[in-house]
Amino acid sequence: MNGIDSAMMLAILPELLLLLVAGAVLFVDLMERGKHPRLLGWITVGGLAVTFVASLLYARPPEGGALVWGGMLRHDWLAFVFQMMFIIGAAATALFAMDVENLGERGEFYILLLASTLGMSLMAAAADLIMLYLAIETTSIPMYVLAGFLHADRKSNEAGFKYLLFGAMASAIMLYGFSLLYGFTNETQLAALPTAIEQSGMGLGVLMGIVVLILAGFAFKTSVVPFHFWAPDVYQGAPTPVTGFLSTASKAAGFAVLVRVFMSAFPSSAMPYWGAMLAAISVATMVLGNTLAIAQNDIKRMLAYSSIAHAGYILIGLVTLSEFGITGVVFYLGVYLLSNLTAFAVVAMVEKADGTTALSDYAGLGKRAPWLALALMVALLSLSGTPPFGGFVGKAWLFGAAVKSDLVWLAIVGVLNSVIAMYYYIVVLKVAYFDPPKTEGKIAVSTSYTVGLVVLALAVLLVGVAFAPWYGWAQQAASVLF
Repeated sequence: MNGIDSAMMLAILPELLLLLVAGAVLFVDLMERGKHPRLLGWITVGGLAVTFVASLLYARPPEGGALVWGGMLRHDWLAFVFQMMFIIGAAATALFAMDVENLGERGEFYILLLASTLGMSLMAAAADLIMLYLAIETTSIPMYVLAGFLHADRKSNEAGFKYLLFGAMASAIMLYGFSLLYGFTNETQLAALPTAIEQSGMGLGVLMGIVVLILAGFAFKTSVVPFHFWAPDVYQGAPTPVTGFLSTASKAAGFAVLVRVFMSAFPSSAMPYWGAMLAAISVATMVLGNTLAIAQNDIKRMLAYSSIAHAGYILIGLVTLSEFGITGVVFYLGVYLLSNLTAFAVVAMVEKADGTTALSDYAGLGKRAPWLALALMVALLSLSGTPPFGGFVGKAWLFGAAVKSDLVWLAIVGVLNSVIAMYYYIVVLKVAYFDPPKTEGKIAVSTSYTVGLVVLALAVLLVGVAFAPWYGWAQQAASVLF
């Protein structure tokens, strides 16, 4: 194998290893189906851990990045950092799915999870519109199935159907935008599109129309207003570990694409226009998400609206059109992934024990399962932006980037919405620690949940206290766009 071939293979090492792990799961499932129900989950987690470590050791991108595989993929730090996030998200989801009935013992669940992770990895690295669309569909189709995986559960069936229906509509609109962009420019390479757009003589009105069409697809993936309407029902109906993966890794993949396309594929002359559009969407998303979260009595729906609001916060970094802002986006997405996965892991454990996700049934959780309550507190305080947890540092960077870019009003809106969010997070903790329990039964926490919760909760605290290395990674990822 010559040097060029070796470099190209190392550039897709995470994807190759994900395929190998999926193959191993398929083989063991065929050979040992039903004999060792938790074995498939541990193989998936172990394989993802090996993929993570091997990628860190051998697949780090060169300085400045490089186009590989005929210009279809870009091997750079932006893609690499997001790929590591996706692997962490998938590993945590596999850990938390092991104890879910009709989910954790089925090999097809883990194969679909790995296939979706593979698609997300390609999304983050896509350097061509064709590759980007294929990667988005590779991510989305397994997620549609995972959302409706519990076929005996009416809510899961409804979640899968709604997600498929709305996802297909959003993909069609986005693909139409891609086709118009290609039709006007005869170009699909993201890096070549700004010059091709200027040379095509395309008017600003036409370009902004195309931007709106493409944004529709990305807005669906990130659940921002006005393409947020699917999230509460899908999050509530999908199996809880799937909901956690959907709200974190899938959202991060959507933002990875949004950042790369909008910062690379459109000419700088259009930036103020789509920047103003995203600023308005950011405000609407924060306000709607936080306002509707207050009224929820189901914790999964509350976290769904919270997830919508967090998409609004993240958009602030993109609106700044600065390296500082994009650094904040990457850093915050990492913190959000750790925090929200922790929250949904606790929800999954309580749901397994009590068969409910009603907020009132979290009464007395601090007495029934003190360690679960502690993990929930860490997650919610981080999501609210409370020091010393990672969410505080992430929000500080995002709001600081807005101030530095003379968008003080947007930073103020973000801070006010964070205060609103603090209210409904505190309500959950009040119920968990101060309301009398409805039942005296203790909640047993399995080994897989213990491992996952300890690692994630400590990571949330570590990122908040010793944030310099993680911020350095985020800064390195953002630098490739400037």
